[in-house]
Amino acid sequence: MRFADALHTLWDLIWGSGMSEENALLYEVENHIGVITLNRPEAMNSLTYQLYADLEDTVRESTARVLVITGNGRAFCAGDDVKQILGSSAPAPTEFRDRAKATGGLTPAADALLYTDIPVIAAINGPAVGWGMELALMADLRVASENAKFGELFVIRGLCCDAPGLGRLAQLVGREKAAELLFTGDIVDAQTAQQIGLVGRCVPHEDLMPTALELAHKIAKNPPLAVQALKAGLRRTVEPDWRDTGRWAIEQITRLRATEDSKEGVAAFLEKRTPVYQGR
Repeated sequence: MRFADALHTLWDLIWGSGMSEENALLYEVENHIGVITLNRPEAMNSLTYQLYADLEDTVRESTARVLVITGNGRAFCAGDDVKQILGSSAPAPTEFRDRAKATGGLTPAADALLYTDIPVIAAINGPAVGWGMELALMADLRVASENAKFGELFVIRGLCCDAPGLGRLAQLVGREKAAELLFTGDIVDAQTAQQIGLVGRCVPHEDLMPTALELAHKIAKNPPLAVQALKAGLRRTVEPDWRDTGRWAIEQITRLRATEDSKEGVAAFLEKRTPVYQGR
């Protein structure tokens, strides 16, 4: 299937879905391991404002020793809900804007994930694109099903990616490969993702959760204060100022969303045609 056709199929599934918010995020804790499941399978677990808020609150309030994040159904996360966020000119709800003010502009769910001292494992069961790829990047460890796919699709929407795509992607795959993924919007499969260092493990689909949970159990049985200190130390030594980077990224996204090219990117996908960008 051609790249453009694959993307059209992906977004058809999202656009044709409902907007249910009930139980859109599931959270359960067992043996000190918290499992967060994005639960909008009919929308490929795309993120609404409410789901963003639920994800943030769950991470901030968790007392687990390890968090595992996965998706229900065929996708890990297909990024922003097109109908509610990308396809609407309405401003974000007041509560969501207030949350962003509290983090200096960094996407609040990203702030929660990037600043938690709880180790995070992403169990990537299917496509992780747009902010779904950002979500995978924010994990400390990534285990991918053979069904997983990855794509920083922001450029084909005429947008800049969020802070994790800027601050983590190059750390994992090197600057040149990061530039290629960011500038082209290409989608890579799970095997390629492992080869370039984007994920640590690629396993048969049926082995995904057992592998992720085995890794989580290994971490959870260690002294939690020591593990938390090690994660905080990694943040101090190898990561940027996330709130400063996030504030810059959101400024760029806000500016770019008002451009003709960004609007053309959304319109072209809705109309299933090749976009024509004008540089304005």
